Amino acid sequence: MSRRLANPPRANPDAGVVAARPAPEDRVAAAAPDPWRGQPVELRLDGRRLRAFAGESAAAAALADGAHVLARSLKYHRPRSSFCLEGHCAGCLVRVDGVPNQRACQVACRDGLEVEGQNAVPSTDHDLLGAVDFLFAGGMDHHTLMTGSALLNKVTNKVVRQLSGLGRLPATVNRAQPEVGQHDVDVCVIGGGAAGLAAAGAAAGAGAMTLLIDDQLAFGGSLWTDPAAGAGAVAAALAGIDAAGVIRLGAATAIGFFADDDDEAAAAARGVLLVAGADRAWRVRARHWVWATGGYPTNLMLADNDRPGVLAARAVGRLLAQHGILGGERIALVSAAVPADARADASARVAADGVTRLAGALRAAGAEVQLLDEAAVRGVLGRGWVTGLALRDGRTLEADLVGVGGLPAPASEGPRQQRCEVELQPDRGGFVVVVDADGRTSTPAVWACGDVCGYLGPAAAARHGQRVGAAAGAAARPGRAAGGAREVVP
Repeated sequence: MSRRLANPPRANPDAGVVAARPAPEDRVAAAAPDPWRGQPVELRLDGRRLRAFAGESAAAAALADGAHVLARSLKYHRPRSSFCLEGHCAGCLVRVDGVPNQRACQVACRDGLEVEGQNAVPSTDHDLLGAVDFLFAGGMDHHTLMTGSALLNKVTNKVVRQLSGLGRLPATVNRAQPEVGQHDVDVCVIGGGAAGLAAAGAAAGAGAMTLLIDDQLAFGGSLWTDPAAGAGAVAAALAGIDAAGVIRLGAATAIGFFADDDDEAAAAARGVLLVAGADRAWRVRARHWVWATGGYPTNLMLADNDRPGVLAARAVGRLLAQHGILGGERIALVSAAVPADARADASARVAADGVTRLAGALRAAGAEVQLLDEAAVRGVLGRGWVTGLALRDGRTLEADLVGVGGLPAPASEGPRQQRCEVELQPDRGGFVVVVDADGRTSTPAVWACGDVCGYLGPAAAARHGQRVGAAAGAAARPGRAAGGAREVVP
């Protein structure tokens, strides 16, 4: 079972892991503000009162409270819950204040928030339509169901309609138009993780007016996935960029780049980046662009790997480092296979080393942890929530949480909109942005750094971001010295 820790995880410089004291059995927040988490709030999840903390994600609050199944999948109505906790997997789509298909991991808790599971009859825990998963275990082609009878086909189509689609339309329509702001800057950094924070600080230190955009509820990105860094590294990085004068846009998504014209000879960097927040939007223009969008958590090829309770390993680390939540008491961490001849800085080995460090942090927080290679695991056990793993040697391993350490896939869609060259490199995660030694892409005035160029891990991504940000800042302000540039993330 998930539980909140009484004390926040804190870095232990000697052991390289976190130390924390387990919480008492009563996990209900006190009325007074928590010295680390902030002000307690009360929301409702499927009609049930739930205590949480202002600003933390609804997904984290639900996991801490033991709410396992948040939604059901379309067609087969298999149970769904959080996987990535970064807003990229669609596992935690819920109805929030009457609006369907909201990502619970990107919804900040506040007093009076109404969260409902969706796509289930009568509830996500006990969904009658989940019987489809049993009745059609070998697969279902709805196009050929009951086609011999017009009447049966009509009835079948109505049933199929209930199995498809996600959520119900809102009862009311919000016709208010969002406010639209404007930013004109020297350097725009997209992505506020390890690389983006370092790049923004370095660009501003070089004298460039710098804007930093991030789509998460809190800046920090992959720094939150490593409990050995966690809150301390994020706080230091934010202090550095604030001191350098970086403009921040948080909980704001860069949803599209629109070039000024379609002339192939025109510089693809000239145009407008549209950024959307919860209730407003921004048009952004910049002389130079730095993409630091990182990578997406990926799953491993295991049978029934979509079961609730299977989380990305970095999501397990985020729960611990960002929210002070221990995801389980018996945790199985499964690493992707690492080639025997892989170098120490190879993406697969860096990812596996990160899972090993996470195991140490979870043990220090009081969990029993098993480390496994994906080759040893046949599949996932459990229905509503994971109960263990089936191993290839015939044994069964009990677990109440499974963390999978797949190699993150570079989030290279944005650079591609600016015609940046990408290259498929499976050993580095997927379609990586091709850059030179200073982070320049194939498009003039467009740069990239960190895991979007192939998985590096938080520490190396920060070093890369610092170098690329300094170069971009100097290019944007050629008449200014770059003496103020510094690495803001260790």
